[in-house]
Amino acid sequence: QVQLVESGGGLVQAGGSLRLSCAASGSGYSINSMGWYRQAPGQQREWVAAITSTGSTNYADSVKGRFTISRDNAKNTLYLQMNSLKPEDTAVYYCNLYYRDDRTYRYRDVWGQGTLVTVSS
Repeated sequence: QVQLVESGGGLVQAGGSLRLSCAASGSGYSINSMGWYRQAPGQQREWVAAITSTGSTNYADSVKGRFTISRDNAKNTLYLQMNSLKPEDTAVYYCNLYYRDDRTYRYRDVWGQGTLVTVSS
C-alpha cells in the first residue's frame, strides 16, 4: 500500500510564498510520476504541475514562472514551491502519485488528503 501525506498549506498574502510537501510511504512500488492538483470551492479539480521519474517537469499555464515542482528521492517527498501567489491560487492542493506495483506490475495512482492554501488580497 502507498500513502501520501501532504503538508505546508496555510494563509498567505498575495505576492507571498508557500512550500507544499507530499511525503510518500510504503514499499514495493516504483514511481512513474508525481503531480500537484488543486480544487477551489465549487470548481473542478485542475492539474497544476507534474514531475516524471526522470525529473522532467510540466506546469499549467496559470502557474508557469511562479510555481516549481521538485522531489527529494531520498526522502520520497514531493514539493511545490509557490511564489508570487495570487488570490486565484486559493484552493485545496492535492498531490498525486502514479506508480507501478512491483508485485503485480500494474500501474495505479494514489491521492493525498489535500492541504488548504488561502491567498488573501
